Amino acid sequence: MEYRIATLSDLDLIWNKNIKNNPTDLRWVKWKEQFISYNKNGEAITFVCVNNNVPVGELTVLLSPKCKAVLNKPNLCNGKTIANLNALRIEKKFEGKGYISKLVKFAEQYCKQIGIKFLTIGVEALESRNLSIYLHWGYTNFVCYEVDLQEDNALVLYYQKQL
Repeated sequence: MEYRIATLSDLDLIWNKNIKNNPTDLRWVKWKEQFISYNKNGEAITFVCVNNNVPVGELTVLLSPKCKAVLNKPNLCNGKTIANLNALRIEKKFEGKGYISKLVKFAEQYCKQIGIKFLTIGVEALESRNLSIYLHWGYTNFVCYEVDLQEDNALVLYYQKQL
């Protein structure tokens, strides 16, 4: 498995897969446009794990507080020392093998090199498996919570890790 910053063609491939896997949810088309734009503008960096030259896992670090997911939330992303991990996904057949953990570590090292001091991550309160994984990765400092009105009023908990 190779870990690297996504190219524009990687992003196109990843988001087309996401759209195909969620054909009735039109938000994926909008998210594709947003996340590719964020990467092009330097407001985010997407990292991928690649198997046989094909991206199979991804995560995006939101660097700018202008990104919609962190807009008006300086405790989650301030454009200087705090960034937000977002859109962590891996294909089902690669789950549970440690690849996404390695991708997170790769992204954390990169963020540390560019001066990010803290990373935040959000998890729906009912996703106990993901919460335990994030805590295991060191995201243990509770930052805040919100009710996500676009996700059936899901309670989202945000945690932080110092790099």
